[in-house]
Amino acid sequence: MVATRLDPIDRKILSELQADGRMTNVELARRVGISAPPCLRRVRTLEESGLIEGYHAEVNARELGFEVQVFAMVGLDSQAEAELSAFESRCRNWPLVRECHMLNGEVDFILKCVAPDLSSFQSFLTGELLTTPNVASVKTSLVIRRAKDEPGVPFDILEERLSKSA
Repeated sequence: MVATRLDPIDRKILSELQADGRMTNVELARRVGISAPPCLRRVRTLEESGLIEGYHAEVNARELGFEVQVFAMVGLDSQAEAELSAFESRCRNWPLVRECHMLNGEVDFILKCVAPDLSSFQSFLTGELLTTPNVASVKTSLVIRRAKDEPGVPFDILEERLSKSA
């Protein structure tokens, strides 16, 4: 486990940046209890190692006119690797598909989609998704409201696990 190779300061840096990726290096250094230059070096090392994959703004989809969010559960005819990769490639090219996850169980993929309205989503569903080669079934669920949307990982649980194994 990579987390065991990180010291507590690195884990605190990750936790703080996960909560607020826009804070200055000076503020981050203050929060984790080190000076700014070594803090910046640590952040760069975490970025280069791939533990920090990027920084993103959380935008309000509804305020931008994307009123509809739908989860689509997709079943494929074939689960051969070439077919799975082809479907994943198509998903990466569909703007309305914001997330695509391959699953184990009843369905092969779950897609998180956003659209300005139901008509736009229906056009995507009938004109793109359902006509895609190898797609056997699609079941959709319209999101009524979001109760929780917390990105990243729960660092408090990570710290608890690491303290038990120490």
